Amino acid sequence: MSGQKRPPLVAEKRYPAQKKKPVKKATTKTKKKAVRKPKTPKRPRGPIGALFAFVGRIFKWIVRLLWGFGWRVGMIVGLAVGVAALYVAMTLPPVTDLVDGRARGSVTMLDRFGDTYAWRGDQFGGMVTAGTVSPHLKNALVATEDKRFYRHFGISPRGIASAVRINLREGRGPLSGHGGSTITQQTAKLLCLGQPFDPEVWKNETAYEADCRRTTLWRKIKEMTYAMGMEIKYTKDEILTVYLNRAFLGAGARGFEAASQRYFGISAGEVNPAQASMMVGLLVAPTRYAPTNNLKRSQNRSQVVVRLMETQGYLSASAAQNAIDNPATLSPAAQARAGGYFADWVMSTGPKFLTRDTTEDVIIKTTLDQTLQTAAEDAMKFVFDNKVRQGSEAQAAIVVMSADGAVRAMVGGRQTKVTGAFNRATQAKRQTGSAFKPFVFAAALELGYSPNDLVQDAPICIHTPGSGEWCPKNYKDEFKGPVSMTDALVESLNTPAVRISESVGRDLVKKVATGFGIDNKLADGPALALGASESTLLEMTGAYAGILNGGSAVDPYGLVELRLLGDDEPMARQDSGIRERIITRDSAESLTWMMHQVIEQGTGQRAKLGERQVAGKTGTTQAARDAWFIGFTGNYVTGVWMGYDDNTPLTGVTGSGLPADIWRETMTRITATAPVTPLPMKAPPAAVPDPIVEAPQPKPQNQETAIESLLRSIFSGGN
Repeated sequence: MSGQKRPPLVAEKRYPAQKKKPVKKATTKTKKKAVRKPKTPKRPRGPIGALFAFVGRIFKWIVRLLWGFGWRVGMIVGLAVGVAALYVAMTLPPVTDLVDGRARGSVTMLDRFGDTYAWRGDQFGGMVTAGTVSPHLKNALVATEDKRFYRHFGISPRGIASAVRINLREGRGPLSGHGGSTITQQTAKLLCLGQPFDPEVWKNETAYEADCRRTTLWRKIKEMTYAMGMEIKYTKDEILTVYLNRAFLGAGARGFEAASQRYFGISAGEVNPAQASMMVGLLVAPTRYAPTNNLKRSQNRSQVVVRLMETQGYLSASAAQNAIDNPATLSPAAQARAGGYFADWVMSTGPKFLTRDTTEDVIIKTTLDQTLQTAAEDAMKFVFDNKVRQGSEAQAAIVVMSADGAVRAMVGGRQTKVTGAFNRATQAKRQTGSAFKPFVFAAALELGYSPNDLVQDAPICIHTPGSGEWCPKNYKDEFKGPVSMTDALVESLNTPAVRISESVGRDLVKKVATGFGIDNKLADGPALALGASESTLLEMTGAYAGILNGGSAVDPYGLVELRLLGDDEPMARQDSGIRERIITRDSAESLTWMMHQVIEQGTGQRAKLGERQVAGKTGTTQAARDAWFIGFTGNYVTGVWMGYDDNTPLTGVTGSGLPADIWRETMTRITATAPVTPLPMKAPPAAVPDPIVEAPQPKPQNQETAIESLLRSIFSGGN
């Protein structure tokens, strides 16, 4: 139907057609975009601006030059360090060759019962590994020394930067103080960068280690290179193994196994968190923080390590608190440190190549009895605390010995927990005073005199060439007339002792004293009888031991057996110190009886031990510079000396006073549980005494010959 209008579709009805928007007609005018004119550089105003511009261009040029030079040099240095690290890695030996780098060995000392009581030298307890030590020890070490140990490549740039910043902030040089070293770097330093100890280069191991710890810039670069070489060659745990075995931990302990054994008496695989943290805490300053030097300081340092372990997740809060509440303590052996003077003496008397300069690990069994050692130390402390005025600088020494010369205890001074200190028992040579008189009477008894023989206690003067007349006096400046030899010894009278010495002959007195072990040069004049000669307490105690054992000389000894670690057969052994006979048994037993009377009714009464028999002798030198008491029971001989190191006279002290008190306190403790052993003594028969011993008279030739004959018999070992 053309021409007709088309009806709308359904969709169109539903959705009406939208009106078309009118289309805008294009205009002939187009909007032009704004064009920004280029900025013209500002010209510097004046000469100052021009100068600044010039300096700026120079500075930029220098920066570009340095950057270009720097990254090239850095690349070359990095390449060189990498090559050097590879070379180091190729030259490194197996890990097992690095664990024990000591230049000298160690000495472990056992007492008479086989218990360890002292160490000397560098102790190495045996190889441990990162896998065999306690996990607490491993964790404490990583937490304290290098928390990124398992993530870095041998060096820690972050740690180094932090250390430099701390050092500069504290006013030190960048390499002084904190080093920022990783455990790997510390291990490299312990290895001295692979350079072994050479005695021709370094005076001693201390100088060697000081050289290895130098922190110059070049040394630090070499250390880093060596550390990276180690990281290439070894695993992390292998590096940790070397560190665990070589670190110095105070008191001569090299490695954590030795330290664990020394301080706690257990293996490094058994330590708990408190013990592990204490040992790791020593690394910052081993000698200062060693628990044997100051246990409280070591425990305080341990708390810092425990908190680090807690912070880094190695310990729970409760476990950390438990370690702090129950800090590590020393083993009984380490805590006691018994026999410091004694151990030093054994080291000085043993073979040098197996003691002071040993390169081996040596085990020495000694004569020391730790119970007796403690008794002697406690006795000295008791007397000085209760009977000596406060502030006194007087010193004392004690030696306890068996009759065969075996030294059971030794105290060389008031400070008992020492090592390497001056030992007054073995090193101080002092005048002996009346403690020497028993040897004068021994010579007389050997020539046939009796304890009941009379001797004149009266003024006497003896002319000595070059010195004029010498006129000795008694301590109380009075004379008693005729007295028995026993009473002369009991009351320690001087003129009778001089008369006896001059009568029997000074040479015989000297030979008897020297035979008993008093090796120092004895006085030549008549004052010999009054102890004008010098001797050590050890020598004097050994000489008295010869009287107790029946007249035979002894060599005081402390070393019983010496063997190398791991060997069953000893290299040296000594079972007794008894030597040749000096006086007959009869003479020795008579002298012992006389010395027993000294305790019962004479100058030594303060040394009585109840019903237990005691023999001894007091001694006081001129102006009371030295005071002695040496005595014995049937079991032990104990010697005590007291005086000032600078020879200042003692005030109100004689051998019958404080030295006798120290002796009694020592022996009371020693004999508390010991069986009562009677003294080997013989009382003289109740007979008419022989004529009085007068001033020296010329002896007939046949008497001189008899004496010489007797001396030949005595000193050839005859009975």
